[in-house]
Parts: sequence; C-alpha cells; structure tokens
Amino acid sequence: MIHETEGGVCAARGFQAGAVRCGIKASSEKDDTAVIWSEVPCAAAAVYTRNRVQAAPIQVTKAHLADGRAQAVIINSGNANACAPDGPENAKREGKACASLLGIDENDVIVCSTGVIGQRLNIEALEENLPKLTLSPEGSGLAAAAIMTTDTVPKTMAVEFTAGGRLCRLGGICKGSGMIHPNMGTMLCALTTDCAVSSSVLQEALRKKTAVSFNRVSVDGDTSTNDTCCILANGMAGNEEITSMEGADYEAFAEALETVCVALAKRIAADGEGAGRLVTCTVSGAADEEKAERLAKAVCSSSLVKAAMFGADANWGRILCAMGYSGAEFDPEQVDVSFSSQAGELCVCRDGRAVDFDEEQAKEILSQPEVTILISLMEGEASVTAWGCDLTYEYVRINGDYRT
Repeated sequence: MIHETEGGVCAARGFQAGAVRCGIKASSEKDDTAVIWSEVPCAAAAVYTRNRVQAAPIQVTKAHLADGRAQAVIINSGNANACAPDGPENAKREGKACASLLGIDENDVIVCSTGVIGQRLNIEALEENLPKLTLSPEGSGLAAAAIMTTDTVPKTMAVEFTAGGRLCRLGGICKGSGMIHPNMGTMLCALTTDCAVSSSVLQEALRKKTAVSFNRVSVDGDTSTNDTCCILANGMAGNEEITSMEGADYEAFAEALETVCVALAKRIAADGEGAGRLVTCTVSGAADEEKAERLAKAVCSSSLVKAAMFGADANWGRILCAMGYSGAEFDPEQVDVSFSSQAGELCVCRDGRAVDFDEEQAKEILSQPEVTILISLMEGEASVTAWGCDLTYEYVRINGDYRT
C-alpha cells in the first residue's frame, strides 16, 4: 500500500538537503544552487536527455555513475553549462566543490545544471559561496525552490511503502516548465529512497518508470540539452536488498517509484510556461500500449490542440488531426472523443463524426484548471495517459526574453 507523506527529497532516512545563492546569474537574488546528500554511500542510477547536444554535467555524471554508486547531487540553476567555454572542466569543478563541502569522493557526486545555454558557468562564484550552504533533514523545500528557472512553483513529492517487512520512503524534487517534450520529459529530477535496491535494478526500474511518466509529458515540443533524472538508494530502511525485478518487494518499490514520477510529471505539465490549465489525454481501447502512447503523446504535443485548450474551444477536429499524423495505425471511423473536467463530461465526436453538443457546456468544461481529453478506439484493451498544457500568449513572452 502506497501512502503520500511529507519531506520530499528528504523523506527517506539519512538524506539531507540545502540551498544557497552563489550568484551564478548576477541579476537573480534567489538561491541558485541545491545539494542533496546521504549519510552513507548509495546505489545510484540516472537517465538523460536524448538530445544529441548534451550539456557538460551529463558527461561528468555519466562518468561518475559508471560504478553505479553516488552519495550526493548538486544542481545549479541560472546557467546550463551547455555548449559553453570550459564546460567539462567547470562541471568537474562543480562536483569537486560539492565533494569538498561534504567530505566525500568527487566521483560520488551527480552534477546537474539548468538555465541559459552557451554561456560560461561562473564556477568561481559557486566555489566561493557553496561552503555557505547548510544541510538539513528539512531542506527539501529549499532545494526544490533553488533549482527553479521559469517554474512558478516548487515541485516535490514523497510516499511511504513496505518492502521486506520494513517501512520505506521514496521522494523527490524536480524542475521543469519549458523545453518539455517526450523523450526524457525535459527537466531535472532527483529521487531518493531508503529502500535497499541494487544499482542494476535501480537503473532498469528508473528507465521503465520514466517511460510511463516524464516521457509522457509535453509542454512545447522542445527537448533540452540538460535533462537528467537520477535516483539514490541508501538502504537505511533495513530491508533485504532488492536484486531482482520480480517478487512483492520489487513490485512495492516499483509502484512507489511510478507514483512519485507520475505526480511530478503532472506538476511539470500543470506548470508549463505560461500555462493556464493542465491537459490530460487518455487513449483507451487500443490494440496495444505502444499505439495508445503514440496517439496520446501526439495529441498532448499538438500546438493546435494546445491553442484550442487555451481558448476553451471544443475543436475536436484538431485532436483527430494530431492522431492522424502520429504514425499510429487506427480506424478514424471508430474513434470517440469526449472532454471531461470537474464541470462534467461531454461527448463531441462518435465514430469519427460530429455529434450535436451544447457549445456553452463544452466551454464550461474546457474552462476548468484541469481538463481531460478522452479518446476511445474500440479495438482492444490497452490504455495510456499523457499530460500537457494549453499554449498561451504568456509562453511567447517568457521565451522571447528568456536570456535577459
């Protein structure tokens, strides 16, 4: 049984976090660097952006995680350290500065950065000010706020579950608002657990659960250069180490991981740059999950669908259009489409054709903070949900002056 709990990335035993303003972006007065630390070394894993242009911190982190072990994560905002002068060297220096602060091996530090691409990271400011950072078991909120860029709210989640007869916790923080698109669901995310899990199982479980959570989010169709989702497992819950992707203990851990990842993914979608509402798309009745996922992603990624959601316009033709170019095979004449929200549910298309519906009722349904597009294919049992948001004028304003 999974229960939501407090504490975010510090919910699990033995984890602390903190944040400090290093002045990486001179114009910003907020904390810009976060550190997450475990009292003991951890099994660790990560997945990354599939963008061919990958930031220097990803290169460094991949090298540090080659042995499947880590003990800390450092994340800076304000500068992506991507396509930047001295990128790899500065990423290494960032990891070394974190290791020095914590008294651990620099190879046990996961390094992440987010912010403007193509500008040199002010590593000297980070090295000078990082020693001022204070860690705390209550530091998750500070860390979640420090890693924000265009996000409007911190994103955090934690749950409790049982494995091997021991109470375990799994929590995380993430940032993401723009440059969000499937193929690693563009963001930075740090997850922690006190459940004992081998690094090989962690890696495969993380790959599987990001595929059904962060990889099903789209805000704007852009995939970033820095996306990283990492997880640390320190084993301090005292359960027997999970070394196989079978059995009740693994299933409990996997369910907890998916619960946290899906919750954070939805919060990213809801906080899309300039977004006014969270848009959920569920495709059911598909012949297989791959087809359902391809269709749901296409609908959530469509700029025209997003624009219709912004205008609370029940333009279901844009949904079928997006389905049609998704690359998935389906019969357009066996598609039903409905809109749903806290204001009710309304069918707008049956068997690929228009049905009479009340436009005012449709507008009321589509004007709510959370709207669901329900698509039925009537060809099988598979169902997949993806998440997105509306496309607003504010998105253009934010990205028109992002660097300044």
